[in-house]
Amino acid sequence: EDDDKEWLQYWQLGGVLFCFTSWFDDATASEVASQKILGCLLFIFYWLYCPLTCGALLIYEKVTYPLVAPRLRPLQERMSNFIAATIQLLTNAAHLYFVWIIFMFLPAGVKRICAIAIGTVYPFVCSVTATATEEIEDDTYWLTYWAAYGVLFLIMDTLETFVGWLPGFYTLAIFTTIYLMLPMFRGADKVFRKVLVPLAGLQELLILRDTVMIKKQMLRDLEPERAKIVEQQVALMFGSSQSSDPSALKSELKYGWEYGWGNMKIKNPFSRKKDGYDAPPGETSKLNPIV
Repeated sequence: EDDDKEWLQYWQLGGVLFCFTSWFDDATASEVASQKILGCLLFIFYWLYCPLTCGALLIYEKVTYPLVAPRLRPLQERMSNFIAATIQLLTNAAHLYFVWIIFMFLPAGVKRICAIAIGTVYPFVCSVTATATEEIEDDTYWLTYWAAYGVLFLIMDTLETFVGWLPGFYTLAIFTTIYLMLPMFRGADKVFRKVLVPLAGLQELLILRDTVMIKKQMLRDLEPERAKIVEQQVALMFGSSQSSDPSALKSELKYGWEYGWGNMKIKNPFSRKKDGYDAPPGETSKLNPIV
C-alpha cells in the first residue's frame, strides 16, 4: 500500500512533464536545443524515481502536501462537477458533433496539447488529492490510470510521426484517454488486468493484491466473529482441492456454509431445510407460526 502512494507521487509529477513535452518540440527549432532539453528531462525523471535521490518524495513533502494539495481539493470538486455536466451535455449527439468539427480544424500542435492536457490535468489534481489522504483505494485507482496512460502516451508519441496527419488520430487518442480515466468506464483497470499484468507476468501479485483488498473489505463490513469464520472457510476452500469445476466449487461453498455457519443460526441458501430453518413457503405450503 505504501508503494502505491510513493509511485503515485512520482507519476503526478510525470504528468506535468508529459504536458511539457507536448509543446517543447514545436517551440525549439534547434536540434541542439532539443537534445539538451531531452537530456534535462532524462535527468529529472531519474532524479524523481531513483531511490537514492527520492526527488518525488522530497517535492511531495516540501511542496505538494503543504502548499499544493490544500488548494487543489476545492478545485477537484469543481472539476468533477464540470466533467459530470459536460458528460450530460455531450450525450446529445448534436453537441458532440459540433465540438468535434471545431476540434478537427485546429492545428496539429494544438490538438496534441489538448489531447495530453485532457489526460494529465484532471488526473494530476486527483492524484495530488489522493496522496494527501489516508485512503489507499484512490491511490491505487490513479496509479493504475497513470500506468495505462503512460503506455498510451508512448504509443501516441511514436505513431504521430507516421500517422499523426490522418484525420481522427488525436480524436481517437482523446476518446481512449477518457475511457481510461473516467470511473464510469474503469478502462485503466481493465487494460491493467488484461494487458499490462499478463505482459509483465505478474498475475500472482495481482491476485494477492486483490486478496488483500477483499480482506480489508471483509474486516470493514463484518463483525469480528463473522469475519473470522469467513477467513477460515476461504482458507478451507483454497486448501481442499485444486479443481476449477463449477459444480465442485459450488459443493465446497455449500460444505463451508453448513460447516462454518451452523452455530451462528444463519439460513443456508443451498438447501430447503437446514440448521433449524424451514424453506421459504411455496404456492402449496402452509405458513406455520415459529415457536
